[in-house]
Amino acid sequence: MAVQREADLAPLTTFGLPARAERLAACTSVEDIRVALTAAGEEGFPLTILGGGSNVLLTGDVPGMVLHNRIAGMDLVREDGDDVWVRVGAGVSWHGFVKDSLARGWYGLENLSLIPGSVGASPMQNIGAYGVEVEARFHSLEAIATDTGEARTFGHAECEFGYRESVFKRALKGAYVITHVTYRLSRKPDLRLEYGAIRSELEAMGIQDPTPLDVSAAVIRIRKSKLPDPAEIGNAGSFFKNPVLNLAAFSALQAAHPDVPNYPAPGGVKVAAGWLIDRGGWKGHTRGTHGVHDRQALVLVHQGGATGAEVLKLARDIQADVREKFGVDLELEVNVLPI
Repeated sequence: MAVQREADLAPLTTFGLPARAERLAACTSVEDIRVALTAAGEEGFPLTILGGGSNVLLTGDVPGMVLHNRIAGMDLVREDGDDVWVRVGAGVSWHGFVKDSLARGWYGLENLSLIPGSVGASPMQNIGAYGVEVEARFHSLEAIATDTGEARTFGHAECEFGYRESVFKRALKGAYVITHVTYRLSRKPDLRLEYGAIRSELEAMGIQDPTPLDVSAAVIRIRKSKLPDPAEIGNAGSFFKNPVLNLAAFSALQAAHPDVPNYPAPGGVKVAAGWLIDRGGWKGHTRGTHGVHDRQALVLVHQGGATGAEVLKLARDIQADVREKFGVDLELEVNVLPI
Protein backbone atom coordinates (compact mmCIF):
# COMPACT_ATOMS: atom_id res chain seq x y z
CA MET A 1 0.00 0.00 0.00
CA ALA A 2 1.41 3.38 -1.05
CA VAL A 3 1.02 6.34 1.31
CA GLN A 4 1.77 9.85 0.06
CA ARG A 5 2.34 12.98 2.10
CA GLU A 6 0.73 16.28 1.10
CA ALA A 7 -0.91 14.55 -1.85
CA ASP A 8 -2.76 16.48 -4.56
CA LEU A 9 -6.45 15.50 -4.49
CA ALA A 10 -7.60 17.50 -7.52
CA PRO A 11 -6.98 14.64 -10.02
CA LEU A 12 -8.97 12.24 -7.82
CA THR A 13 -12.22 14.24 -7.99
CA THR A 14 -14.38 15.16 -10.96
CA PHE A 15 -14.60 18.81 -9.87
CA GLY A 16 -10.81 19.13 -10.08
CA LEU A 17 -10.72 21.76 -7.34
CA PRO A 18 -7.46 22.50 -5.49
CA ALA A 19 -6.98 20.52 -2.27
CA ARG A 20 -4.31 18.41 -0.66
CA ALA A 21 -4.40 15.47 1.74
CA GLU A 22 -2.07 15.36 4.73
CA ARG A 23 -1.77 11.63 4.01
CA LEU A 24 -3.21 9.64 1.09
CA ALA A 25 -3.39 5.84 1.24
CA ALA A 26 -4.16 4.03 -2.03
CA CYS A 27 -5.89 0.79 -0.97
CA THR A 28 -6.32 -2.08 -3.42
CA SER A 29 -7.32 -4.81 -0.94
CA VAL A 30 -9.18 -5.36 2.33
CA GLU A 31 -5.82 -5.82 4.05
CA ASP A 32 -4.64 -2.45 2.71
CA ILE A 33 -7.70 -0.83 4.25
CA ARG A 34 -7.02 -2.42 7.62
CA VAL A 35 -3.39 -1.25 7.49
CA ALA A 36 -4.49 2.30 6.62
CA LEU A 37 -7.05 2.31 9.43
CA THR A 38 -4.43 1.13 11.91
CA ALA A 39 -1.95 3.75 10.75
CA ALA A 40 -4.54 6.51 11.05
CA GLY A 41 -5.43 5.35 14.54
CA GLU A 42 -1.81 5.20 15.69
CA GLU A 43 -1.12 8.71 14.39
CA GLY A 44 -4.37 10.08 15.77
CA PHE A 45 -5.37 11.16 12.26
CA PRO A 46 -8.97 11.91 11.30
CA LEU A 47 -10.10 9.61 8.48
CA THR A 48 -11.70 10.55 5.17
CA ILE A 49 -12.84 7.92 2.67
CA LEU A 50 -12.60 8.72 -1.04
CA GLY A 51 -13.93 6.56 -3.86
CA GLY A 52 -14.42 7.75 -7.44
CA GLY A 53 -14.53 11.39 -6.34
CA SER A 54 -17.61 12.12 -8.46
CA ASN A 55 -19.90 13.26 -5.66
CA VAL A 56 -17.45 15.32 -3.61
CA LEU A 57 -16.84 19.05 -3.20
CA LEU A 58 -13.46 19.77 -1.60
CA THR A 59 -13.54 23.18 0.05
CA GLY A 60 -9.96 23.04 1.33
CA ASP A 61 -7.10 20.79 2.34
CA VAL A 62 -8.10 17.58 4.10
CA PRO A 63 -6.35 16.88 7.41
CA GLY A 64 -5.33 13.40 8.51
CA MET A 65 -5.60 10.26 6.39
CA VAL A 66 -7.52 10.08 3.11
CA LEU A 67 -8.23 6.46 2.27
CA HIS A 68 -8.58 6.06 -1.50
CA ASN A 69 -10.60 2.90 -2.13
CA ARG A 70 -9.33 1.18 -5.29
CA ILE A 71 -10.42 -2.43 -4.70
CA ALA A 72 -11.05 -4.11 -8.08
CA GLY A 73 -12.70 -7.33 -9.27
CA MET A 74 -16.02 -8.60 -10.63
CA ASP A 75 -17.13 -12.19 -9.97
CA LEU A 76 -20.23 -14.27 -10.60
CA VAL A 77 -20.92 -15.81 -7.18
CA ARG A 78 -24.33 -17.45 -7.63
CA GLU A 79 -26.86 -18.44 -10.28
CA ASP A 80 -30.51 -19.44 -9.94
CA GLY A 81 -32.53 -19.70 -13.12
CA ASP A 82 -32.38 -16.34 -14.86
CA ASP A 83 -30.98 -14.59 -11.77
CA VAL A 84 -27.27 -13.99 -11.24
CA TRP A 85 -25.46 -12.55 -8.22
CA VAL A 86 -22.40 -10.47 -9.10
CA ARG A 87 -19.83 -9.38 -6.47
CA VAL A 88 -17.89 -6.25 -7.44
CA GLY A 89 -14.95 -4.43 -5.86
CA ALA A 90 -15.82 -1.03 -4.40
CA GLY A 91 -13.11 0.69 -6.44
CA VAL A 92 -14.47 -0.46 -9.80
CA SER A 93 -15.85 2.27 -12.08
CA TRP A 94 -19.64 2.20 -11.90
CA HIS A 95 -20.12 2.72 -15.64
CA GLY A 96 -17.43 0.14 -16.35
CA PHE A 97 -19.36 -2.36 -14.23
CA VAL A 98 -22.62 -1.56 -16.03
CA LYS A 99 -20.96 -2.03 -19.43
CA ASP A 100 -19.31 -5.31 -18.39
CA SER A 101 -22.51 -6.72 -16.93
CA LEU A 102 -24.51 -5.86 -20.06
CA ALA A 103 -21.82 -7.40 -22.27
CA ARG A 104 -22.18 -10.64 -20.32
CA GLY A 105 -25.96 -10.65 -20.67
CA TRP A 106 -26.67 -9.62 -17.06
CA TYR A 107 -29.41 -7.02 -17.11
CA GLY A 108 -31.10 -4.58 -14.75
CA LEU A 109 -28.68 -1.65 -14.57
CA GLU A 110 -29.00 -0.30 -18.11
CA ASN A 111 -30.92 2.81 -16.99
CA LEU A 112 -27.97 3.68 -14.73
CA SER A 113 -25.44 3.88 -17.57
CA LEU A 114 -22.81 6.64 -17.64
CA ILE A 115 -23.24 7.65 -13.99
CA PRO A 116 -19.77 8.68 -12.82
CA GLY A 117 -18.11 7.34 -9.69
CA SER A 118 -17.31 3.97 -8.19
CA VAL A 119 -19.29 0.87 -7.24
CA GLY A 120 -18.64 1.46 -3.53
CA ALA A 121 -20.52 4.76 -3.62
CA SER A 122 -23.55 3.30 -5.41
CA PRO A 123 -25.35 1.92 -2.33
CA MET A 124 -24.13 4.74 -0.12
CA GLN A 125 -25.83 7.30 -2.38
CA ASN A 126 -28.55 4.92 -3.62
CA ILE A 127 -27.77 6.29 -7.05
CA GLY A 128 -30.63 6.49 -9.50
CA ALA A 129 -31.63 7.68 -12.94
CA TYR A 130 -34.50 7.31 -15.42
CA GLY A 131 -36.88 5.59 -13.05
CA VAL A 132 -34.42 3.10 -11.52
CA GLU A 133 -32.60 3.26 -8.19
CA VAL A 134 -29.70 1.02 -7.34
CA GLU A 135 -31.53 -0.51 -4.38
CA ALA A 136 -33.81 -2.36 -6.83
CA ARG A 137 -30.86 -4.58 -7.81
CA PHE A 138 -28.86 -4.44 -4.59
CA HIS A 139 -28.36 -7.69 -2.67
CA SER A 140 -25.70 -7.03 -0.02
CA LEU A 141 -22.41 -5.31 0.70
CA GLU A 142 -19.27 -6.05 2.67
CA ALA A 143 -17.61 -3.38 4.78
CA ILE A 144 -14.85 -2.85 7.33
CA ALA A 145 -15.53 -0.98 10.57
CA THR A 146 -13.25 2.05 10.78
CA ASP A 147 -12.82 1.76 14.56
CA THR A 148 -12.13 -1.98 14.93
CA GLY A 149 -11.22 -3.25 11.43
CA GLU A 150 -13.88 -5.95 11.75
CA ALA A 151 -15.75 -7.15 8.67
CA ARG A 152 -19.52 -6.93 8.41
CA THR A 153 -22.08 -7.80 5.75
CA PHE A 154 -25.11 -5.55 5.28
CA GLY A 155 -28.33 -6.81 3.70
CA HIS A 156 -30.88 -4.66 1.92
CA ALA A 157 -32.95 -3.73 4.98
CA GLU A 158 -29.87 -2.84 7.04
CA CYS A 159 -28.84 -0.24 4.46
CA GLU A 160 -32.01 1.80 5.10
CA PHE A 161 -32.24 3.06 1.54
CA GLY A 162 -34.08 6.29 0.72
CA TYR A 163 -34.01 8.87 -2.04
CA ARG A 164 -30.25 9.36 -2.61
CA GLU A 165 -29.84 8.12 0.95
CA SER A 166 -28.66 5.18 3.00
CA VAL A 167 -27.62 4.50 6.56
CA PHE A 168 -24.03 5.20 5.45
CA LYS A 169 -24.89 8.86 4.88
CA ARG A 170 -26.66 9.21 8.21
CA ALA A 171 -26.32 7.05 11.33
CA LEU A 172 -23.24 5.15 10.09
CA LYS A 173 -21.53 7.99 8.25
CA GLY A 174 -17.78 7.38 8.38
CA ALA A 175 -18.22 4.23 10.45
CA TYR A 176 -17.52 1.72 7.65
CA VAL A 177 -15.43 1.38 4.50
CA ILE A 178 -17.38 -0.49 1.83
CA THR A 179 -15.14 -3.08 0.14
CA HIS A 180 -17.48 -5.11 -2.11
CA VAL A 181 -21.06 -4.89 -3.33
CA THR A 182 -23.18 -7.79 -4.61
CA TYR A 183 -25.97 -7.15 -7.10
CA ARG A 184 -28.75 -9.46 -8.20
CA LEU A 185 -29.09 -9.13 -11.96
CA SER A 186 -31.04 -11.13 -14.51
CA ARG A 187 -30.51 -12.76 -17.86
CA LYS A 188 -34.14 -11.92 -18.64
CA PRO A 189 -34.66 -8.29 -19.73
CA ASP A 190 -37.14 -6.16 -17.76
CA LEU A 191 -37.00 -2.84 -19.56
CA ARG A 192 -38.02 0.41 -17.85
CA LEU A 193 -38.86 2.91 -20.57
CA GLU A 194 -41.50 5.08 -18.95
CA TYR A 195 -39.25 7.73 -17.39
CA GLY A 196 -37.81 10.76 -19.12
CA ALA A 197 -37.00 10.73 -22.81
CA ILE A 198 -35.95 7.10 -23.20
CA ARG A 199 -38.81 6.11 -25.54
CA SER A 200 -38.40 9.15 -27.75
CA GLU A 201 -34.64 8.70 -27.87
CA LEU A 202 -35.07 5.08 -28.94
CA GLU A 203 -37.45 6.23 -31.65
CA ALA A 204 -34.89 8.80 -32.81
CA MET A 205 -32.38 5.96 -32.98
CA GLY A 206 -34.81 3.99 -35.21
CA ILE A 207 -35.26 1.21 -32.64
CA GLN A 208 -38.73 -0.31 -32.30
CA ASP A 209 -37.97 -3.43 -30.24
CA PRO A 210 -35.20 -2.38 -27.85
CA THR A 211 -32.81 -4.60 -25.96
CA PRO A 212 -31.12 -3.64 -22.65
CA LEU A 213 -28.06 -2.62 -24.66
CA ASP A 214 -30.25 -0.30 -26.75
CA VAL A 215 -31.67 1.25 -23.58
CA SER A 216 -28.16 1.78 -22.26
CA ALA A 217 -27.15 3.45 -25.53
CA ALA A 218 -30.21 5.71 -25.39
CA VAL A 219 -29.49 6.71 -21.78
CA ILE A 220 -25.88 7.48 -22.70
CA ARG A 221 -27.02 9.69 -25.59
CA ILE A 222 -29.47 11.55 -23.35
CA ARG A 223 -26.94 12.08 -20.58
CA LYS A 224 -24.27 13.30 -23.00
CA SER A 225 -26.73 15.80 -24.50
CA LYS A 226 -27.61 17.28 -21.10
CA LEU A 227 -24.65 16.82 -18.78
CA PRO A 228 -21.07 18.07 -19.12
CA ASP A 229 -18.23 15.57 -19.33
CA PRO A 230 -16.06 15.88 -16.17
CA ALA A 231 -13.02 15.25 -18.39
CA GLU A 232 -13.81 18.51 -20.19
CA ILE A 233 -15.27 20.71 -17.44
CA GLY A 234 -15.16 20.07 -13.70
CA ASN A 235 -18.46 19.05 -12.11
CA ALA A 236 -20.04 16.53 -9.78
CA GLY A 237 -23.22 15.85 -11.71
CA SER A 238 -26.45 16.82 -9.95
CA PHE A 239 -25.46 19.15 -7.12
CA PHE A 240 -28.90 19.30 -5.49
CA LYS A 241 -31.53 16.70 -4.65
CA ASN A 242 -35.04 16.95 -6.03
CA PRO A 243 -37.04 18.06 -2.97
CA VAL A 244 -39.94 15.95 -1.71
CA LEU A 245 -42.75 18.18 -0.41
CA ASN A 246 -45.69 17.24 1.76
CA LEU A 247 -49.09 17.66 0.09
CA ALA A 248 -49.83 21.02 1.71
CA ALA A 249 -46.49 22.52 0.67
CA PHE A 250 -46.81 21.12 -2.84
CA SER A 251 -50.35 22.46 -3.24
CA ALA A 252 -49.14 25.92 -2.28
CA LEU A 253 -46.24 25.73 -4.74
CA GLN A 254 -48.45 24.41 -7.54
CA ALA A 255 -51.05 27.11 -6.96
CA ALA A 256 -48.40 29.76 -7.57
CA HIS A 257 -46.59 27.82 -10.32
CA PRO A 258 -49.00 25.42 -12.08
CA ASP A 259 -46.33 24.21 -14.51
CA VAL A 260 -43.87 22.92 -11.90
CA PRO A 261 -42.77 19.38 -12.89
CA ASN A 262 -43.72 16.86 -10.20
CA TYR A 263 -43.78 13.14 -9.53
CA PRO A 264 -45.40 10.98 -6.83
CA ALA A 265 -42.95 10.04 -4.07
CA PRO A 266 -43.08 8.31 -0.70
CA GLY A 267 -44.11 10.90 1.85
CA GLY A 268 -45.40 13.45 -0.64
CA VAL A 269 -44.59 14.85 -4.06
CA LYS A 270 -41.15 15.19 -5.65
CA VAL A 271 -40.56 18.40 -7.59
CA ALA A 272 -37.77 19.14 -10.05
CA ALA A 273 -34.94 21.07 -8.41
CA GLY A 274 -33.52 21.91 -11.82
CA TRP A 275 -36.80 23.61 -12.80
CA LEU A 276 -36.78 25.72 -9.61
CA ILE A 277 -33.18 26.79 -10.20
CA ASP A 278 -33.81 27.51 -13.88
CA ARG A 279 -37.01 29.45 -13.15
CA GLY A 280 -35.08 31.42 -10.56
CA GLY A 281 -32.78 32.66 -13.34
CA TRP A 282 -29.65 30.71 -12.41
CA LYS A 283 -29.22 28.49 -15.46
CA GLY A 284 -26.07 29.56 -17.28
CA HIS A 285 -25.07 31.91 -14.45
CA THR A 286 -21.31 32.43 -14.37
CA ARG A 287 -18.85 33.83 -11.89
CA GLY A 288 -15.89 33.57 -14.23
CA THR A 289 -14.12 30.57 -12.77
CA HIS A 290 -17.30 28.66 -11.92
CA GLY A 291 -21.04 28.78 -12.42
CA VAL A 292 -24.21 26.90 -13.36
CA HIS A 293 -24.23 24.73 -16.47
CA ASP A 294 -26.06 26.32 -19.39
CA ARG A 295 -27.93 23.13 -20.31
CA GLN A 296 -28.69 21.65 -16.88
CA ALA A 297 -29.38 23.93 -13.91
CA LEU A 298 -28.78 21.10 -11.43
CA VAL A 299 -25.09 21.03 -12.35
CA LEU A 300 -22.53 23.45 -10.96
CA VAL A 301 -19.33 23.65 -13.00
CA HIS A 302 -15.70 24.51 -12.37
CA GLN A 303 -14.21 26.28 -15.39
CA GLY A 304 -10.74 26.60 -13.89
CA GLY A 305 -9.23 28.70 -11.16
CA ALA A 306 -12.01 28.47 -8.58
CA THR A 307 -11.80 27.22 -5.03
CA GLY A 308 -14.19 24.78 -3.44
CA ALA A 309 -15.28 27.48 -1.00
CA GLU A 310 -16.34 29.67 -3.94
CA VAL A 311 -18.38 26.85 -5.49
CA LEU A 312 -20.04 26.21 -2.12
CA LYS A 313 -20.86 29.93 -1.82
CA LEU A 314 -22.61 29.76 -5.19
CA ALA A 315 -24.60 26.73 -4.01
CA ARG A 316 -25.64 28.55 -0.83
CA ASP A 317 -26.72 31.58 -2.86
CA ILE A 318 -28.90 29.35 -5.05
CA GLN A 319 -30.44 27.68 -2.00
CA ALA A 320 -31.28 31.04 -0.43
CA ASP A 321 -32.80 32.36 -3.66
CA VAL A 322 -34.96 29.27 -4.26
CA ARG A 323 -36.15 29.42 -0.64
CA GLU A 324 -37.10 33.09 -1.04
CA LYS A 325 -38.82 32.74 -4.42
CA PHE A 326 -40.53 29.37 -4.04
CA GLY A 327 -40.54 28.54 -0.32
CA VAL A 328 -38.62 25.33 -1.03
CA ASP A 329 -35.45 24.17 0.72
CA LEU A 330 -32.92 22.52 -1.59
CA GLU A 331 -30.61 19.93 -0.09
CA LEU A 332 -27.12 19.30 -1.44
CA GLU A 333 -26.58 15.92 -3.08
CA VAL A 334 -22.77 16.23 -3.06
CA ASN A 335 -20.63 15.53 -0.01
CA VAL A 336 -18.76 18.61 1.20
CA LEU A 337 -15.23 17.95 2.56
CA PRO A 338 -13.60 18.63 4.88
CA ILE A 339 -16.61 18.63 7.18
